[in-house]
Amino acid sequence: MAEPTYHDHARDLNRELRAAITKERLTNLHRRRPWRHFWIAIRQVALLVGLPIWIYHVDSFWAWFPASVLLGFVIFSFSVLLHESVHRCIFRKKPRLNDLLGLVYGWISGLAFSQFKRWHLDHHDHLGSSHADPKRAHLSPRINSPWFKLLYCTPILFPIYFRAVAETFKGYPEHLCRQIKRERTVGIVLHLGILAWFWTLDPWFAFKAHLFPVFFIFPIAFTVNRLGQHYVINPDEIANWTTLMRANWMWNFLYLFSTYHLEHHYFPGVPFYNLRKLQKELEPFFQRKQMVFFSYSRVLYLWFIKNHAPHTQSDIVI
Repeated sequence: MAEPTYHDHARDLNRELRAAITKERLTNLHRRRPWRHFWIAIRQVALLVGLPIWIYHVDSFWAWFPASVLLGFVIFSFSVLLHESVHRCIFRKKPRLNDLLGLVYGWISGLAFSQFKRWHLDHHDHLGSSHADPKRAHLSPRINSPWFKLLYCTPILFPIYFRAVAETFKGYPEHLCRQIKRERTVGIVLHLGILAWFWTLDPWFAFKAHLFPVFFIFPIAFTVNRLGQHYVINPDEIANWTTLMRANWMWNFLYLFSTYHLEHHYFPGVPFYNLRKLQKELEPFFQRKQMVFFSYSRVLYLWFIKNHAPHTQSDIVI
């Protein structure tokens, strides 16, 4: 017999959530507005192109270093745009265009669209499971120690991630594995081509505008983002199987509203630009459930200083 999915467990929760927001308001929050998606996507593309140009023309550390850090977050942000395509949050009735955009976003962020799609939808279906949820089973730290957790913020993240992907491959059909390998190859060739181009211009520029953002900043952006998802939860309350994060304009900008991961799990069809509004609508619900808001600084403190165990409840009240 198949293991019950998250949706099987969440039937009562879903009824509570739909009672917490009017039908009209919920319908409006689900409405896709492609121009809003593309306004943000175009901004990210402008940063993706403009930041290397800036880095190339400046010499001061205080000029290129923050630009390089921001570039690492921008590259990561395309995985959030990819996430929007997976959930059909760009266009409701144009699946092929959604998928095409997902391919492009995946290549920029270094991810294979088909792998991310399967992985992420399995994560939604099996949230709460220690073995069926691929993120929890294969990507959570297997050693609960600060030094091991810190590896996720370094280039070591890449072999950790690809090992996790390889483990999930064992259960994928052969045609999907071939598709994932093709998409991954295109992404690798793209990034190697950009690196080679930058290297011909200037090796130091190649480091500042590609190697440093991709291999040193991207892992930090990835890890901090994940810490605000499912690492501080209440296992006994299904409404709190995801971390409730406090709104913050800086993280909204850097992470394209993916900070609101709990709200996303409640209503996966709500586009990212409406998640802040959704959180506001749900504040009375959070109060009734006595759920605690966290900030990234608090999550990082718990994770590295207090050595908080993944997927458990914090005894620190904020």
